[in-house]
Amino acid sequence: MFFEVDSGGEIGLKPVKLGICGLGTVASGAINVIKRNAESIAGRAGCPIEVVQVGSRRLKDNCDLTGIDFTTDVFDVVSNPDVDVVVELIGGNDLAKELVLKAIDNGKHVVTANKALIAVHGNETV
Repeated sequence: MFFEVDSGGEIGLKPVKLGICGLGTVASGAINVIKRNAESIAGRAGCPIEVVQVGSRRLKDNCDLTGIDFTTDVFDVVSNPDVDVVVELIGGNDLAKELVLKAIDNGKHVVTANKALIAVHGNETV
């Protein structure tokens, strides 16, 4: 999934493409850090890590989304074939649970810091 062969036949890691759901303080901070430190992160991870899509109810000016697809439907993120990893940062229980389960059904890796989701629905999401 994360391997590619270059024109010389060398096998390497392709970029890991993130889709972020939410655009609050944590999400915008994560986007800013990933963009600002892209080279350092790629060096440590062994491959580039790119934010390719962000889903939020509304566009905010707390981070630079240049070059990143924006949608107001977070389910577009979990259905996007270009997204490898869904980062759930919307909070709450019900919508977050539905989003995580749909992402898993679509074969996506999921990262969340949503303690309420894990506390209430943890067994359903693993």
